[in-house]
Amino acid sequence: MNAETKQMTTPIAMNNEEKVSLIEKGKQHIELLFAIISGVLILVGWLLMNVELTAVSVPIFILAYVIGGFFKAKEGIEDTIAEKELNVEMLMIFAAIGAAIIGYWMEGAILIFIFALSGALETYTMNRSNREISALMDIQPEEALRIVGGREEKVHISELQIGDTILVKPGERIPADGAILQGTSNIDEAAITGESMPQSKKEQDIVYAGTMNLNGSITVEVKKRANETLFQKIINLVQNAQSEKSPSQQFIERFEGPYVKIVLIVVGLMMFLPVLLLGWSWNETFYRAMILLVVASPCALVASVMPATLSAISNGARKGILFKGGVHLENLSNLQAIAFDKTGTLTKGKPEVTDVIVRDDWTKEDFLYTVGSIESHSNHPLAQAITAYAKKNSTKPLQRPDQLEDKAGWGIVGTINNKTILIGKADFVGRDEALKFADTSAFAQEGKTVVFAKDDQGICGVLALKDIVRQETAAAIKQLTSLNVQAIMLTGDSKTTASAIAKEAAITNYIAECLPEEKVSSIKDLKQKFAAVGMVGDGINDAPALATANVGIAMGEGTDVALETADVVLMKNDLNKIAEAIELSKRMNRIIKQNVIFSITVIMLLIASNFLQIIDLPFGVIGHEGSTILVILNGLRLLK
Repeated sequence: MNAETKQMTTPIAMNNEEKVSLIEKGKQHIELLFAIISGVLILVGWLLMNVELTAVSVPIFILAYVIGGFFKAKEGIEDTIAEKELNVEMLMIFAAIGAAIIGYWMEGAILIFIFALSGALETYTMNRSNREISALMDIQPEEALRIVGGREEKVHISELQIGDTILVKPGERIPADGAILQGTSNIDEAAITGESMPQSKKEQDIVYAGTMNLNGSITVEVKKRANETLFQKIINLVQNAQSEKSPSQQFIERFEGPYVKIVLIVVGLMMFLPVLLLGWSWNETFYRAMILLVVASPCALVASVMPATLSAISNGARKGILFKGGVHLENLSNLQAIAFDKTGTLTKGKPEVTDVIVRDDWTKEDFLYTVGSIESHSNHPLAQAITAYAKKNSTKPLQRPDQLEDKAGWGIVGTINNKTILIGKADFVGRDEALKFADTSAFAQEGKTVVFAKDDQGICGVLALKDIVRQETAAAIKQLTSLNVQAIMLTGDSKTTASAIAKEAAITNYIAECLPEEKVSSIKDLKQKFAAVGMVGDGINDAPALATANVGIAMGEGTDVALETADVVLMKNDLNKIAEAIELSKRMNRIIKQNVIFSITVIMLLIASNFLQIIDLPFGVIGHEGSTILVILNGLRLLK
């Protein structure tokens, strides 16, 4: 991927990317056309040789050399000059020239033809691995319908400014990140989160560029410029990940240069030692040396890693799993333990009312109406949870309290319909009276927070709240256990609460009363116990721990903050994606091992067959280039 593609940060760059893509496709087609022309010329030359017109056939074979070998020769020479290192393309050029020197014009031309054909097919298959990012770019709208002074005007997305109002009609893709000002609709966010089910959106809800507005007309206030949208950041992240090389790829590339030199040295020895030691003719010796140049070339070995890595990264991106590079994807399969932040990761991160107990002279509905009306004017997370529950379970609309006093750290005092109600912890309303009203010890053992309400006659009700464990948490932990990955929960809660949450989440190991600053030391301790440790958090307050772990995994939920903090981002807060990512990593590493073993085996067999004079140059070329194509296609299986 070229520099222009990597630095794509603006809508203009996206247009440039499309142009580059068209150029690459055009080059791919020309390469294939040149290879086919070369093959046709070889066929014509062979027919002329059969009617004993060898003098005429040689110029045709030379033309096949030039046309078929143009792109590969150009690429090999340019790379050799730029990197000051010989490469496999140069080995092929030397072999073809050597074959011509000893009069094997047709064999040399066949070598060039198959090498050119495999190169064109390699370019095609490599482009297959980039289709996911191309598909992402294709769904980005280039124009928006901006509303100015009540008028609608079409503008390029690069002209949109923060604060602009845009209209998005049903069936259109949203052109910018923003908040809905007016209207409701179902939004297909599959391009961002990988979630197949549309999300219902109303006023003040956040929407993202590139997502599809399905059935309602909405006006949206632009919150980010075109080059800063979450959609754009995802594209940049995937592109950078595709350009970052994994440890396996780096090793193969370091290995290639010295290996090519060793092959050239061995070929040099092969040109005269068989004559002196085995009695071969000079012609046969040189011919076998040229075959050795072909079959010993590490083309298949070099292609064993990158197509598989790119395919896996593209596969993950399609499912809402973003990898920041091949190194992190490769490391995932080595994880022996994963530490989970509790709040917002294993749990929803928002408390919910689970139990309500009221005094006999109160009905549950009246109690919720009164308490909800008072709590609706507090910003405390528990108050917001009680308000939401009251709205859902009361038929009467909540009203504004006559008086309200917030006692920070304790509770709230409100007056409504001439009734003064105290709402808060046991010590705020009177511990002895609270404990006498209801035995709440069972709630504590279940990890619930208890809130009491008191009127002028005493305690009138109790509400129990809990940060609910995500529906998929237990199943996700069991999946990890089946992959021999141990789960550990990190939480600041007491041991009693931590034990209750851990039991519900199917986690056997937890670290309770763990302050945020202690998470890093907990990860360090785990790394001493396990070979590789992952950390899963919300990507903000867990950033130090995410950085300390061998692999940091952020719960994204469409937030661009997570893109900056972790090695792997789950764009939808679905813990099941972690096991998917690990299985994808294991598949990738397995396929890479298959490719490496297969390519080395083929090289050894071809070298042995050449030394035993079993194969000729065309069959050596077919075996060598065929193995290259097979390992690339094997890597592309990861796209599925």
